[in-house]
Amino acid sequence: MSGASKSSGRSIADEVATRKQGRSLAALGYTKPQTYEELRAVLSSGTVHFPKRLRQVAIFLWQHPSDVALGTIAQVAEQAGVQPSTLVRFAQIFGYAGFSDFQGLFKDHVKGSWPEGRVRDGQEQEAAAPNANLHFLNGMVGASQASLGRIDKDFDIASFERMVDLLATAELIYVIGSKRAFPVTTYLSLTLSQQGVRNVLVDNVGSTALDQVGCIGTRDAVLAVSFSPYNSITPDLVAVAYERKARIVTITDSTFSPLVELSDTWLEVVEQDFAGFRSLAASLSVGMALVHGVVARRTE
Repeated sequence: MSGASKSSGRSIADEVATRKQGRSLAALGYTKPQTYEELRAVLSSGTVHFPKRLRQVAIFLWQHPSDVALGTIAQVAEQAGVQPSTLVRFAQIFGYAGFSDFQGLFKDHVKGSWPEGRVRDGQEQEAAAPNANLHFLNGMVGASQASLGRIDKDFDIASFERMVDLLATAELIYVIGSKRAFPVTTYLSLTLSQQGVRNVLVDNVGSTALDQVGCIGTRDAVLAVSFSPYNSITPDLVAVAYERKARIVTITDSTFSPLVELSDTWLEVVEQDFAGFRSLAASLSVGMALVHGVVARRTE
């Protein structure tokens, strides 16, 4: 893909100055992305450093292409938690006149397929689920199905196999995750223990997380789980493991996760949300598959 190619020696870190001056990445010598895949290549290159609000937009666009394709600028802005003008500024950075032109990348990407997790029709929903609680339950089931559907479509089997290899050869596995990721890591740790795989659940009880990873070594591995907005203690704990040269594998939901640069390999798992609540179905399914793979590899 040509989305991340350069025709000048200027650093992409100049994007901050670009934002202030109203200039685009194309003006700095970067190829204007012509497809959604090229846009993802630029975003995943690790060379684009956005200010806080634009980074928030980038994460949302990465995780919810269908919502971006089908929503109005006001709807997308509300879902992303920013102002519509921020979406326009983001589009202009990539060389587009406005958000509508930029949105065409996403429309082409989802054309011909029903967008994941979106409802068919408001009236159909009401007819199918007149009870508010039942309506919410149906919505969460739909979000879970959409999350699982993404795995079926975009699963990176090479990264998964690499994760299995690193975890299977580790002397001790440290399982790290907090906030919304904590239910996932708790169940993974329990299942590993039930299968006879030695592990440590870093639960931070009594604010002892840094002490819990204090003995990690080069023969150990970390299985980390982290979701946006990435404002937990997890990156700090994984950084300790990185400094001690432990192997690190991560389940996270975008290339903007701070764990990506610290990991030997990582898997992208994006959970769909409904009414502000997110499913964990995909993360748990991938986690269970990892446990199964590790046990099978050790048995071999």
